[in-house]
Amino acid sequence: MTEATGAIVREIFIEAPPEDVFPYFTDAKKMVVWKAVSAEIDGRPGGDFRIDVTGAGDVAHGAFLEIESPHRVVFTWVWEAPDGTPDPRGSIVEVTLTPEGDGTRLRLVHSGVSAARQERSAAGWDHYLTRLKLAAAGQDPGPDPWAGIPGGATT
Repeated sequence: MTEATGAIVREIFIEAPPEDVFPYFTDAKKMVVWKAVSAEIDGRPGGDFRIDVTGAGDVAHGAFLEIESPHRVVFTWVWEAPDGTPDPRGSIVEVTLTPEGDGTRLRLVHSGVSAARQERSAAGWDHYLTRLKLAAAGQDPGPDPWAGIPGGATT
């Protein structure tokens, strides 16, 4: 669902503790399991990341604003144009991981997404969070069906 503020909000339950889920946002090897074909990540406050989501021109980069392992991570999100220049309209992603029974309640809030990208970004988070849910629970999400498709990544 999309809140009135324009933020994209998603909540999912993952059958793994926060300690197992958290590294999927800060570790390049884990990022490529669910959301990218390649990743460079400096997973510390102030650290940068750059991920090639599909291998077809969908490249995003940003910086970690806050890291409270294993419960919260906040980072900027900026799409690069195919020529490598960034989209000047960056946004903020906040992920909160709350223990729930033997698993984790993940809440993602992506704010500052332009109106033109709202629908595609929401669909992108739905797609990739489904993959994260599997990966963090120790299952193989399989090959990303969006890999290799220009514009396949929409977050």
